[in-house]
Amino acid sequence: MAQWPSTKARRVLAALNRIGWSVKRQSGSHRTLQRDGWADFVFAFHDREEIGPRMLARMAKKTGLTPEEL
Repeated sequence: MAQWPSTKARRVLAALNRIGWSVKRQSGSHRTLQRDGWADFVFAFHDREEIGPRMLARMAKKTGLTPEEL
């Protein structure tokens, strides 16, 4: 299993967009993302916020994101 790095929320959101996620709706910093074949995912981070490895691993289970895609 690959190791997750700490990274900025802006970079994670860009990676999610590259693998097919798009913003369905937004309310403040809460973005609801959608992708065909997956349940909607709420991305609730400010762009400059640092996201740690444990949170990235949890997000990966729900979005299909891999460390290599960051």
